[in-house]
Amino acid sequence: MDVGVLLVFQNWHENLSDGEMFRQETELGVLAEEYGFDSVWAAEHHFDDYSMCPDNLQLMSYLAARTSRIKLGTGAVILPWNNPLRVVEKVTMLDILSNGRTLFGMGRGLAKMEYEGFGVDMNTSRGRFDEAAELIIRGLENGYVENDGPIYVQPRVDVRPGPEPGTQWADRIYGVAMSPDSVPAVAKVGARMMTFMQYPAEMHVPAIERYREVYRETHHREPGPVLTQDFIYCHEDSDVAEQTAREYLSRYFLSVIKHYDFAGSHWRETKGYEAYQSGADMIREAGMEAAGAGYADTQIWGTPEQIVEKYRERVALFGDHQPNVAPSFAGLPFDKVRASMKLFAEKVVPELHKMGVKTAVPA
Repeated sequence: MDVGVLLVFQNWHENLSDGEMFRQETELGVLAEEYGFDSVWAAEHHFDDYSMCPDNLQLMSYLAARTSRIKLGTGAVILPWNNPLRVVEKVTMLDILSNGRTLFGMGRGLAKMEYEGFGVDMNTSRGRFDEAAELIIRGLENGYVENDGPIYVQPRVDVRPGPEPGTQWADRIYGVAMSPDSVPAVAKVGARMMTFMQYPAEMHVPAIERYREVYRETHHREPGPVLTQDFIYCHEDSDVAEQTAREYLSRYFLSVIKHYDFAGSHWRETKGYEAYQSGADMIREAGMEAAGAGYADTQIWGTPEQIVEKYRERVALFGDHQPNVAPSFAGLPFDKVRASMKLFAEKVVPELHKMGVKTAVPA
């Protein structure tokens, strides 16, 4: 059972420079091992204070040198923004340096501003992800990369250093699936589904069941536990926990709206992202304050006992799954982040293990 921490690198701290904030968040990855977590993850984002980790593989190489046993995950590498050959090289190198501790998560990307910054047509994202995902997985397993389009044309080249003999990736590859067309895409490529909790838990059940169904049909075996991602705040006082969580989760929700332009109307004209338009319309209809409060309700916060009960409800809905948690967001002071993270590790994780829930806390 893996229990990890997701590093988001959101600089909504009024008194910290980007560099100061980045160093403090990075130290949470080192503390994750000290506190007893089993995995640490990081998102990939660009050009904004929403999330400032442009190369999560580079970050994980740093953490590999600062730690000895914790697993190192990407949550996720955004394939349309990265050369697939370079991804295979960097993931292989990280796996060698970390002695096989790498968990490779990949995603398609959602922010128009990031696509525009890279000069990549967002309408091509589905094809880019699907082709690159298969290419990369083959490369990690074979130790060489080759592909014949239609998007990526790559003559065969060996990856050096090559993977260690006997390296297995079957249970270490993840894919973000947040839209109706991403769910079957992740299942077909053989990755474990990663999903960020954005709605009441029961609303995520159809997508999870669809993933499991497609995975079984494609691979004729059971998939690994689905990874669910929450933003968390844990405190011994229930009133403090609720007040703090609602304040900072509402702020985080506003950062999501800004970064992804969720209040915009471009979704219905963007190929492969049409389903997001209904969510944008719901946000406008509900109003930002009500939508932010609703988002806070979907996340995991409270006393250790309250949090454990929330996970019991998740188990009843999802069955065996892998909960991930992000403790630092929206300018929450780092002393509160560390205290919340430590309390969660001491009092929540052992109870999750007793439930038989596979847990992983990293975006």
